[in-house]
Order: sequence, then C-alpha cells, then structure tokens
Amino acid sequence: MEARVTDRVLKVGVVGLGVGARNILQAMRGSSYVELRAGADIDPEVRAHFQGVFPDIKVYHSVEQLAGDPDLEAVWVATPNRFHAEHTSILANARKHVVVQKPMAITLDEAEGMVEVAERNNVQLIAGNAASFATPIAMMAQIVRSGELGRVRAVNVFAYHSWLLGTRMPEDLDVDQGGGVVFRAGPHQINTIRRIAGGKLRSVRGTFGQWMPERATPGYCVAYMEFTDGTPAVAIQNAYGYFVTEELVPWDPSTEPHERKYGDRLVSRKTLYDGTRNEAADYLRGRIRRSPDPGRAEGYRAREWVADMGIVIVSCDRGDLRQSPEGVYVYSDQGVRELKLPKGSPWEAEQAELYNAVLHGRKPFHSGRSGVATLEVVLGIMESGRSHREVELTRQIESEEVHDPTNEIQPRETIQLA
Repeated sequence: MEARVTDRVLKVGVVGLGVGARNILQAMRGSSYVELRAGADIDPEVRAHFQGVFPDIKVYHSVEQLAGDPDLEAVWVATPNRFHAEHTSILANARKHVVVQKPMAITLDEAEGMVEVAERNNVQLIAGNAASFATPIAMMAQIVRSGELGRVRAVNVFAYHSWLLGTRMPEDLDVDQGGGVVFRAGPHQINTIRRIAGGKLRSVRGTFGQWMPERATPGYCVAYMEFTDGTPAVAIQNAYGYFVTEELVPWDPSTEPHERKYGDRLVSRKTLYDGTRNEAADYLRGRIRRSPDPGRAEGYRAREWVADMGIVIVSCDRGDLRQSPEGVYVYSDQGVRELKLPKGSPWEAEQAELYNAVLHGRKPFHSGRSGVATLEVVLGIMESGRSHREVELTRQIESEEVHDPTNEIQPRETIQLA
C-alpha cells in the first residue's frame, strides 16, 4: 500500500524507544508523509540514546507527557505488551490516532476496551507491526479478490527461524505478558491468512511446544484454522533455529552465507546452554543506530522478507501464489509469471495505512477490530493446546479491506517464466 500524499505530513510520536521501536523509527527516517516529532520512554538511558540519534526530536519521560503534546496527531505504541491497553487508552483519550504493536493486547477484554476507547474518541486504531502489511501479501489478497484464479481454497504458511536464539528480555518469554512464539510471531501468519482469504474464521485447533529448558516459553506451534465457508488454513512456527526457512528462498536479505549464520546460531545456543550469554549487552547493541547499514537496509526494503512469517502458499481453483524475490509468483493455466512489485517494507506500509485512514478516510484492514480477531485466534491456539480440543471463534469479522481500484498495487514489471 502506498500513501496518497496530500500537501502535508502526519505528525507522529513513538512511545517505547527500545529495540521494539527500531524498525519503526528507521522507516520514519525516510518517509515523505510521516514526520517524527517526539518520543517517550521511562528509562533515562534509553531516552539519552534516542536523543543522540534524533537530536532535534522532543523527548518525554512518560506516555502521559507525550499524550499532552498538542503537536502530535498519531503515536506508535512500542512498549511492553502488558502496557498496550493502558497506553492506547491514554493516547486515544487525548485524541491521538494509535498504531499498537503486536500482540495487540494480552486478553480479549483489553483488546475490546482499546477498540471502544478509540471509537468513542473518533480516532483510528491500527494493529500494527505484522508481516501482512508487506506488499507481496497485499498483492496476493488483491489477486484473490479479483477472482482471476477462482475461489481461494487453502492457505498454508510455515516459518522456521531463530527467534528464541535472539536477544530476549524476560517479558518476551513470559506467556502471561504476551511472550513466546504464539503471541509474538503468530500474528504475522494469522493476519496474513485472514487478509488473503478475507472471510470469517470459524474455529482453530492448535498446539504448542516448549522444548528448550534455557528458554522456558513456547517455541513451536501449529494451527489448523477453518473459515466459515470451509476454506482451510495451516500455520506453523518453529523458533528453535536449527533449520530455517530462509534456506529455501534464494533472496535471503542477509549478505552472509547460510554457513556463517548457522555458525552464529551454534554460538548463540551454546552461550544459552552454559549461561555465558550477556543479553543485556546484546539488547543495547540492538537499539536504533545512528547510521544503519545502507546495503542491508535496501536489500530488506526491496524483498520484504519477514522470517517470522515465513513462506506463504495460496491455493485457488485455477492456480497457486507464493512470494518471489521481488514480489509474487503466479502459477496458472497460462504458465508461471513473476509480478515484480514496488519496493517497500511492512513498516512503511504500516505508516501508509494509517496516513490513508486518517487523511483520506480509507478503511484499513489492520483495524482495531481486526486486531481483536487475530488475538482471538492466538488465544485460541493456546487454549486448544492446553485442552486438546477445537476452539470456536466468536469475535471474527469479514475483511475490512474494501475493493478500491485507486488503492490497487500496480506491478512495476511482469515476467513470464514458463
């Protein structure tokens, strides 16, 4: 999605300036329609680091202070998950539009309260930071809506990655605080499935695994979902980092060979085993940088590969879809072609969705109510894993992404491959 830029920018802030805000802040640096005006964090060291990277941006020590800034129109909430509901309420009551990172909240009551306060104050609430914002996913949804390949019949998404081996704070691993792979990575896949297939999900049957004592949190999950019309979808997450799905895609955004990355994962695993991992130091190194690596950033922007989502395969009556190096492969009765799409990133698309909703009244797919629907599936997987039963879903909605010709993605090039 691209922003329909008017003659003004949207003035925004970010609350929570740690590692979770890094990609958001990076995307804001190059935006022509979103202007970062302020940031807030309760940690003085984090505030000082942010001020060093953004010396001209206002810095506040609390979300309440940020909410009181009359200059701001919208705020990204990148605080720990347990604060999402509280911080969204404070900002919405101050008439600020809100983009909140996934998971949207920890409980359905919290998520529904967030929607209610946003609607009461007539502000937009976007459930953000999910791979379903990526241009290839939007293109797949667009092709399905067009009927070009007939009706969608199945969506399969699988991701093997090394999330558990990365730098993790205690709240990242605590299920009661929205931690673990189901809460943290599951929304990528669930949002993607819901966006592509459109209609309401009827039920979910899932389970999760917790196999690594050094990371006492769910690191694996598998879910079978069914839409009300019977369309099935399967989502798989494995965050233990032995095999990674990046090995199956030739456009891995990293410039490092897989052998080097595998060695890095071995070292990370060993330091977890023997207790020599200094995660606090790793966390500090992962913060927003003054000068990002331009080569890696451009490669990532071009390909929009999000490891936590993995490989997406959509099956229709008359063909299949999956990600390609620069967009989408379309397999049909006319052969195989690649749709090369405009460059971008999910974080840029997140900004564009808010911008278009606020300034042009476009109905976003990633609305607050859509976020509630996705969280219900996440919680359903956890419940099903404990009870070993199918869970009926009651808070699902039809896709809020309307068919708008002016909002369609136009491939920059189409290559017939076979």
